[in-house]
Amino acid sequence: MSEPKDYLGHFEEIVLLAVMRLAENAYGAKIRQTVAEATERDVSIGAVYATLDRLERKGYLKSWQGEATPERGGRAKRYFRVEGAGVQALNDTNGARNRLAHGLDFGLDVA
Repeated sequence: MSEPKDYLGHFEEIVLLAVMRLAENAYGAKIRQTVAEATERDVSIGAVYATLDRLERKGYLKSWQGEATPERGGRAKRYFRVEGAGVQALNDTNGARNRLAHGLDFGLDVA
């Protein structure tokens, strides 16, 4: 039997993808903005940080403190990077979704 896969929740997947898209600019406020724009929904910074913390505990993300900046009142930004396990979880989740959706008619007439 193959090793069990680890599938992501919907919001976890979106947050991981936002971190990947932002690359070296992946910090809390920018991640929240990217997720809000992509989902066309208001997203709280608390929900984003709770998800980032959960993903880091699972080993899907790594975070570190940047340099303190005067425009942030001397506070440092916390940056994030997707780890290999996070990429694998994205691939597993996407594969499961594609297998389930294959051949389904969603009733969309796209011209």
